[in-house]
Amino acid sequence: MFVTFEGGEGTGKSTQMKSLAERMAGAGRQVITTREPGGTPEAEGLRNLLVSGDTGRWSAEAEALLNYAARDSHLRAVIRPALARGDTVICDRFMDSTRAYQGFAGGCSLKLIDELERSIVGATRPDLTLVFDLDPQIGLARAKSRGSDIEDRYERKGLGFHQRLREGFLTIAKDDPKRCTIIDASKDLARVAAQVWQAVNG
Repeated sequence: MFVTFEGGEGTGKSTQMKSLAERMAGAGRQVITTREPGGTPEAEGLRNLLVSGDTGRWSAEAEALLNYAARDSHLRAVIRPALARGDTVICDRFMDSTRAYQGFAGGCSLKLIDELERSIVGATRPDLTLVFDLDPQIGLARAKSRGSDIEDRYERKGLGFHQRLREGFLTIAKDDPKRCTIIDASKDLARVAAQVWQAVNG
């Protein structure tokens, strides 16, 4: 099973992903957790280029290409081998983040993203995608409260960017309802965890 966690900044994806992985492992499943951009040394190097520095250092098209270079490494070295072993893979961000961040919010051609997705992801699409939905103002405040300014390039892109980002994720979920489940990330941790567990076992 391949499960991806998606959503804007400060939605609590990482916390819930860890909780789900622990719960699934406790139920006897072999679980691999990973993240994007990242997951391999090569992809982590590209991550540093994407999530730090000046907000305008890359065009949306360049960001999409960098993300897909990292994703290709991640798929080949981590995700596909784990799925071939029969493991459950839980990934913090995947292809939908490129579509939402670079496409809907950043203005990159969706045709370019479509072609990259077909070429690089191919048949290795998630079985389930959990889209964490939250008012961007609340999410950005949560993200700022974490206190880290190393990986804050996207957080600094402004509220308009993050509003378009939220709309993009909701559009993705609406267009692919069999794969995507929207999670109300405004609830407390226990209620969000219950939504996640229900989606995984639904």
